[in-house]
Amino acid sequence: MMQTASLRHDTSGRRFRISDATDREEVAQALAAGAVVAYAFANFYVITTRPEARIVRGVNLMKGRDADQTGSVTTTREHVPSLFDWSRLPDGLSRRRVIDLMDALWELGPFGFRGPAAAHMPPHLTQPDGGLRTTQVITPGLACPSNAFIRRSLDLISSTYVYGTSANRSRHLTGAEDEPVHYRADAVMAEFGNEPGFILLRQDDDVATGRAYPLHAPQSTTILAFHKLGGCDDRGRQRLIIERHGSLDAAIVRDVAARHGFGVVLGPHGATRLAVRRYPEGPDRWENRRGPRSGAPAA
Repeated sequence: MMQTASLRHDTSGRRFRISDATDREEVAQALAAGAVVAYAFANFYVITTRPEARIVRGVNLMKGRDADQTGSVTTTREHVPSLFDWSRLPDGLSRRRVIDLMDALWELGPFGFRGPAAAHMPPHLTQPDGGLRTTQVITPGLACPSNAFIRRSLDLISSTYVYGTSANRSRHLTGAEDEPVHYRADAVMAEFGNEPGFILLRQDDDVATGRAYPLHAPQSTTILAFHKLGGCDDRGRQRLIIERHGSLDAAIVRDVAARHGFGVVLGPHGATRLAVRRYPEGPDRWENRRGPRSGAPAA
């Protein structure tokens, strides 16, 4: 069971909303005190906490993961460059080109990147790959109101990043074949609402929010790696690697990357697109509007 700080106020029956500045402030204060917060992250929900190893281990156990599973981080746009070691880029890549591509993809909505980790990133938030320490940074996109919540949380804990993970139990705990991330606030509360110190900062309307991201399925983000390359394409462009094929379709990633002079290739774990959660009451309005939500990836 997780041990987290208690809220200063009784939250029984409270509905904290990401659109409300007072609610954002109260939940940011709770996060700074050690609470576990699930919050509206573009068109789905993410769990975030202070980035200390003890708390990250607790969230892993709460979700049913191995306690030492490496975590991702989230931050605001201004802090992104400080989380990577740009001197360790593959030959031919430049910081400016990569950041320009990041901004283009975050302009569309939620997205993630894995690259060489800055020296100050701690071991529990980095992962070795071929002898190189890497870190995974995921943000909800430039337009999401959760940026204000994260910015305030960072100020309160004097950090440039927080820990972030998908709002779902691990399939290793539930025994299900897959456990996709939640994109409905009430489902998040049903899953985690009894956990001590747990708070939900929700959208006003999950369905309306889904409509605001027409290019993104309501699932964990697509992740593009730039710490290593997948060779060159038939036009001689360096190919970045899609390590996870999630909310933004690979075909769209490929089009955006091409405008910035990159090719894109699916990595071993990106060959199959992530599934979108299906709720017991049947297909949701997102599926009815847009057709099938997962399937064979664009090559």
